[in-house]
Amino acid sequence: MSLTDKAIARIRELIQSGALPPGAKLPPEPRLAVDLGLSRNLMREAVKALVVARVLEIRRGEGTYVTSLEPALLLEGLGSAVELLRGDKLLELIEVRRLFEPIATGLAATRRSADDLADIKRHLDAMAAARDDVELLNRHDVAFHQAVIGSAGNSTLATLLEGISGRTVRARVWRGLVDDRAGDRTIAEHRAIYAALAAGDRALAEAAALVHVSTTEQWLREHIEP
Repeated sequence: MSLTDKAIARIRELIQSGALPPGAKLPPEPRLAVDLGLSRNLMREAVKALVVARVLEIRRGEGTYVTSLEPALLLEGLGSAVELLRGDKLLELIEVRRLFEPIATGLAATRRSADDLADIKRHLDAMAAARDDVELLNRHDVAFHQAVIGSAGNSTLATLLEGISGRTVRARVWRGLVDDRAGDRTIAEHRAIYAALAAGDRALAEAAALVHVSTTEQWLREHIEP
């Protein structure tokens, strides 16, 4: 571990222990450096790294603060990293989605509100209306899934799934361009998910989501470049 990594670890320990909770202001740099037994240069490097990681934020004229540490903030870089994946690694990503999304959809079946269901239905209807417009169809496809996962009531799971879905959005576009029947199949799969959510049937919702993700995965395995 480099000296900078050790400095980062020391600050993270303060945060994890609760000594510096979300929203807390860090002590002045000279004092914090002395308290942690670090040089000021190492302290600056550690703070910079933690700012990039969205653990800390620098407010001009005010000082350095711990962020909210919310999943959406800490994990927001996941989507950018996902965009760089290729070939087999993209297939691994789809496998991860296949593991998580059915569980999240099952949770949504037991936790969604009437307003959540209405929002999901709105995007489903928009998908049906846009069946001949691949770009618009996919836009509402993404919004449909975000609404479903959001209604599961687990912000960490929602952030993870949103992050790993960046490339799969393009995969749906590819399916629409290559296979002119993909739109009808996609809409049918989404209708099955909605019906399970409307019925509040967790097992059925998980099964419907698994079928949908598996269909995308199968298409990718047949068409993706190694």
